[in-house]
Amino acid sequence: MAPVRMGTSLNMALPEIVLASASPARKQLLRNVGITPTVIVSSVDEPAAEAAAGWKSPTEIAQGLAALKAADVATRLSPNTLVIGCDSVMEFAGAAYGKPDSTEIAVERLRMMSGGSGHLHTGHSVGLITEFGVEWRHALCSTEVYFHELSEPEIAAYVQTGEPLRVAGSYTLDSLGGPFIKAINGDAANVVGLSVQTLRRMFAELGIGWEEVLSQVTA
Repeated sequence: MAPVRMGTSLNMALPEIVLASASPARKQLLRNVGITPTVIVSSVDEPAAEAAAGWKSPTEIAQGLAALKAADVATRLSPNTLVIGCDSVMEFAGAAYGKPDSTEIAVERLRMMSGGSGHLHTGHSVGLITEFGVEWRHALCSTEVYFHELSEPEIAAYVQTGEPLRVAGSYTLDSLGGPFIKAINGDAANVVGLSVQTLRRMFAELGIGWEEVLSQVTA
């Protein structure tokens, strides 16, 4: 028997939505569009998982980790729940960059990206948990990011704030790193943490119209 899908034609309520990420930026992006998620952080050891999987490209890493995080959290959830897993990776000159492990590495990366451009890839995995199992959708969103030339004092002061150590690629678009971004080509929200445009499409593929999200919003 095929699982019953949740859509407006069935007049069913929006399922509980769980974000499998500790990222404040991702949580805020969801809240901005009318979703108040429950946060459950996955127990995935990212370096170990990446080494075991043998992913070769930045896009494979981003989507692979997103899927693993979502799947890990899904095992703890009950039916009528939707889980969102994400992972972001910065690609520069063909190499993948996540969160830097030290201030020295952050400084090196910012020097490298100064005046150049790269791609911020975010993998998205959304699973609708029903009594019959989990129905999955996976999607990658990529945004090209162009950087201004950064001076050594600017790099040192930015790293000193601690922000570059907490984010993929060592910079932000929506916070202290914003003035260093010259331009972007693509979805800006994707650079912040996740693509809400991509989520809308994935929800629709699972039978959840965005009107169901908006119906939960109170004036």
